[in-house]
Amino acid sequence: MATGGATTGAAADGEAAAGHAAPGGADGRGADGRGADGGRPDDEAAVDITAGAGPVTGDERDGAGEAVAAGGWRQRYPVAARAVAWTTTGLAWAVVLFALLMPNQLLAFTPEEFMRLPGEAIFGAGLLLLLPPLARRVAAVLGGVFLGLLTILNLLDMGFNEFLGRGFNLVLDWILFDDAESYLEDSMGHTAALAVVIGVVVLALAVLGLMVLAVLRLSKVMARNSALATRTTLVFGTVWVMFAALGVQVAGVPVASKSTVALVKDRAERVRKTLKDEKEFAKVAAVDAYGDTPGDQLLTGLRGKDVIITFIESYGRSAIEDEGMAPGVDKTLKAATKKMGAAGYSAKSGWLTSATYGGSSWLGHSTFLTGLWIDNQNRYRTVTAGDHLSITSAFKRTGAWRTVGIMPGVQKNWPEGKFYGLDHVYDSRELGYKGPKFSWSTMPDQYALKAFERLEHGKKHDKPLMSTVILTSSHQPWAPIPKTIPWSKVGDGSVYKGIQKAGKKPGDVFYDSTKVKTEYGKSIQYSVKSLTDYVVKYGSKNTVLVFLGDHQPLARVSGNHASRDVPVAIVAHDKSVLDRISDWHWQDGLMPAPNTPVWKMSSFRDRFLKAYGPQPGSGTPAPKKR
Repeated sequence: MATGGATTGAAADGEAAAGHAAPGGADGRGADGRGADGGRPDDEAAVDITAGAGPVTGDERDGAGEAVAAGGWRQRYPVAARAVAWTTTGLAWAVVLFALLMPNQLLAFTPEEFMRLPGEAIFGAGLLLLLPPLARRVAAVLGGVFLGLLTILNLLDMGFNEFLGRGFNLVLDWILFDDAESYLEDSMGHTAALAVVIGVVVLALAVLGLMVLAVLRLSKVMARNSALATRTTLVFGTVWVMFAALGVQVAGVPVASKSTVALVKDRAERVRKTLKDEKEFAKVAAVDAYGDTPGDQLLTGLRGKDVIITFIESYGRSAIEDEGMAPGVDKTLKAATKKMGAAGYSAKSGWLTSATYGGSSWLGHSTFLTGLWIDNQNRYRTVTAGDHLSITSAFKRTGAWRTVGIMPGVQKNWPEGKFYGLDHVYDSRELGYKGPKFSWSTMPDQYALKAFERLEHGKKHDKPLMSTVILTSSHQPWAPIPKTIPWSKVGDGSVYKGIQKAGKKPGDVFYDSTKVKTEYGKSIQYSVKSLTDYVVKYGSKNTVLVFLGDHQPLARVSGNHASRDVPVAIVAHDKSVLDRISDWHWQDGLMPAPNTPVWKMSSFRDRFLKAYGPQPGSGTPAPKKR
């Protein structure tokens, strides 16, 4: 490298960063002998490192190598080089600060959150300044990976809070990615779902790479300007301590931030609690007040009845009380109550607080049926791998009922059917549907109920029937929605092709806050009408219907501070069936009142088995705890 007209090691590096490209003298100084930025020369002295003008750091040597390779354009366009350098360094700072200040909830994503001073950035800068070159590079890479993972986890938290009303669980929630991929494929098609998955993977890798490059960039800038970087770090550290001591805030948000540390501690605590919960829940699930109750003492109050237990997807309290969809849903419930009353049926309804929110319907189903609070996948695995008595398996234990499941949302083998005591499970492959899917829902609810009538309910049996029916037409994204048609025209489902084609597109509904509420409400109306019309048309004096929602819809529909309550109702032709629950103080009809009692969903099993078990004075002993 020639001297005289050559660039210096630091200026040639263009550590653009510090903006020290040399527009003045050949040695990188301005006409007044000062650095090109008006301050001191770059990195203590703008020396020609090839001329042996002084000791050389590892970063300076790297800079000299870069100068040989790229110094040409920087010499020709010094202003542009300096602008690129400053811009790159500014973006690196912005990326790092964004990662450190980023909240993990969408509602908290406000300008005030980014007007804070992160203590973690000050600590990290001080650490990088103290380390030797090699250790500094390693620390910078690890720091970048940490910030990248932190950003990804915050994004996951945002998504989970938006859809499920809770943050991402590092231990339990990985299995949900497979469910999410299946949901995307069912809703958007294989090609579109694959494109989304690839896009998400690329985005995650890009975030990790960007964070690593940003921290490396900043570490080099600080190393070549160590004196200035040290003074700046001390100043910001002092300011941070002062703001923290004084409790300075902007719009109610502390300026001295340590949110990253708090988030990491919170995640570590969640992991600890999850691992502890797994052991404790296994002990809870092993205790069952009805576990040893003989079959002849179970459900004596329902003998001879055809019992239908039905879950309506995403049927939450908001459907009845939120002004965006309540008018239509309430009208449907009142009309259905009146229609069923004319057919000789009576109903009582109440509220249950679901163990899940926005999704993971199987957690709500299992909580309701087993009497255990099952709010995560580990608990679900634990209970379904055991022999805890569920409402459905109680019917099975009596030997007095044939037990079946109608599961249009199940598209693969479902071994849990054995745990629930079901003699036969009809999944989507066995229901004979030849029509189109309605987004995620494999078939309209009216068709599923008609298939139930054809395959089981309408046939003669030696025993009465206990059925578990899952209705899926009210599953997000609530477009397109089926239409109610005459039962005689349901056929094999081919009639729905035109209805599905004429319906709204998921993308036009799901992301519009007004439309999504409207269409969600319509889907609930469709499901409730299909179910109640079915009972009126195909029910008998021995029909008993128990139906409820499994969880509230996601926050975009139910609201950011919605409860986890869902409606539940019991319908019967025989008045004595409802007399047994008179002490529950439920509301008459299908629509519970605002002040109707609210129970945890896990309390229903024991209340139900008690109400329909041996009554006081019957001479039959009550169940014993084991």
